[in-house]
Amino acid sequence: MAPALLELSDVRFAWPRSAQDCLDIPSLVVAAGETLFLHGPSGCGKSTLLSLMAGVLLPQAGTVRLQGRDWRALGAARRDRHRVDHLGLIFQQFNLLPYLSVLDNVLLPCRFSAARTAAATARAGSATADAQAWLEGMGLPQALWGRPARSLSVGQQQRVAAARALVGPPALVIADEPTSALDEDLRNAFLDRLLAACAAAGSALVFVSHDRRIAQRFGRTVALPELNRAAGGGA
Repeated sequence: MAPALLELSDVRFAWPRSAQDCLDIPSLVVAAGETLFLHGPSGCGKSTLLSLMAGVLLPQAGTVRLQGRDWRALGAARRDRHRVDHLGLIFQQFNLLPYLSVLDNVLLPCRFSAARTAAATARAGSATADAQAWLEGMGLPQALWGRPARSLSVGQQQRVAAARALVGPPALVIADEPTSALDEDLRNAFLDRLLAACAAAGSALVFVSHDRRIAQRFGRTVALPELNRAAGGGA
């Protein structure tokens, strides 16, 4: 059995001035290399849970550990370092820097993390070579690499965001509704590339969506409303 990579235990979270918890998660464990599909309707707290997993939000009670480190035990600067060293994020709106080139967007994690730079260099000889390899793996032609990210289509920007999450392969990739703006053909092509890339990198994947049609593509499925003991929902 693969070792635990991400562990949540008795996690409770409430938004400020809320009368009740948004999330009350007794236990959730993601193993190294696992692919997990997390689903639930809009407003059930999926994005909030991802923010807790990533240490962007901290719970009022319980523990969230990534690579054995409890987010609540780390100061803000150490949380930032731990996040960029071990975690790749694919946001629903991609969060690319529009004025940077495609290649420079993909290289951003390596600019902030010596660990990711070392992993990229070990894999491909340099951070730039690794970034280029992930762009190729995501089906983005070299002619696009020097263009500003804002000049790309939505589907192309999504694949840039995935390459950025995977450069200098992290232990865990978290994807928050990344296929919500895509038609069925583009969605399936993106999933093919993302799942293959995570397998090649040895990265675990937590993929959040309300679209249960794609659940069978993943090794395990979790319904957040069934896991969450809190009556209230969230973002």
